[in-house]
Amino acid sequence: MGLFEIIFIGIGLAMDAFAVSVCKGLSMKSFNLKKAIIIAIYFGGFQAFMPLIGYFLGSNFQDLVVSFDHWIAFFLLGCIGVQMIKESFDDESKNRNDKVDIRTMIVLSIATSIDALAVGVTFAFLEANIILAVSIIGIVTFLLSLFGVKIGKKFGDKFQNKAELMGGVILIIIGTKILLEHLGLL
Repeated sequence: MGLFEIIFIGIGLAMDAFAVSVCKGLSMKSFNLKKAIIIAIYFGGFQAFMPLIGYFLGSNFQDLVVSFDHWIAFFLLGCIGVQMIKESFDDESKNRNDKVDIRTMIVLSIATSIDALAVGVTFAFLEANIILAVSIIGIVTFLLSLFGVKIGKKFGDKFQNKAELMGGVILIIIGTKILLEHLGLL
């Protein structure tokens, strides 16, 4: 597996994290570089760590992982999306949820990187250089997540009242898309 293939895999895997980063940026009252970096570190770290786990699980558990990963992502992203939508109708919507606490970020990171676990299993079959692969995937996700937060903040400034509602809807759509793709309905 070549460098360009790994970069494209990294970009593909990072799209969910990018979309969620945009949502986190939408929720920020003002752009906060520290929070953006924390978000990018979580997403990049988990996106790199999950294929590593998958690589070591190898083919023994491939069917098990593939059989439920989409349900986990759907559930986690759906719950977070519903919460964001609920908060968007709250009169105190000025208190946007731009939290980057451990609990929030771990849940979001797992939800956006669960598919990378299965990719790691594939890396084991292909005998890919796992250190190179996870490094590139982590760096690509980090950069796209950082960029996503910035884009989300700019977008959120223009549409402040609807930003959290839109972010919640986007998360639910991503979770539903993941589920439908894995069920073969999309």
